[in-house]
Amino acid sequence: MRPVTPLIAVDAIIELVDRPGRPIVLIERKHPPYGWVIPGGFVDIGEMLEAAAIREALEETTLHIRLKALLGCYSDPARDHRGHTVSVVYVAEAQGQPVAHDDAKALAIFDVEGVLPELAFDHQQVLMHYRDYRTGNRGIAVDFPALP
Repeated sequence: MRPVTPLIAVDAIIELVDRPGRPIVLIERKHPPYGWVIPGGFVDIGEMLEAAAIREALEETTLHIRLKALLGCYSDPARDHRGHTVSVVYVAEAQGQPVAHDDAKALAIFDVEGVLPELAFDHQQVLMHYRDYRTGNRGIAVDFPALP
């Protein structure tokens, strides 16, 4: 049965704060649609958006993240060919060595100002918005409450 509303997903642009330049983590998807993406996934029924972002980051990168800003919401019906999906994108920070896990076939660390791999979905546009965020021109700083 087809959903009557769009699916909801979350993504977390993870800055590695213990490395010079605060590089970000991208993963290569293990399952279709293949490609490099910002870590994230679907929100479970009964789950808060913030909790889903933290869970997905841990599952795919083994990193414990701290959410620091809401970058934006992405809702173009064509952004995911599997169906209309709305994604809420956060900026997060973490320390340590990420490891590809769960739905991640591979993982790499990138300087967002450098050369990036070809990205799936609309993640190229999202990372362009993240570049704006880093210069102070985008994003909403938030103080996220402690999650259960």
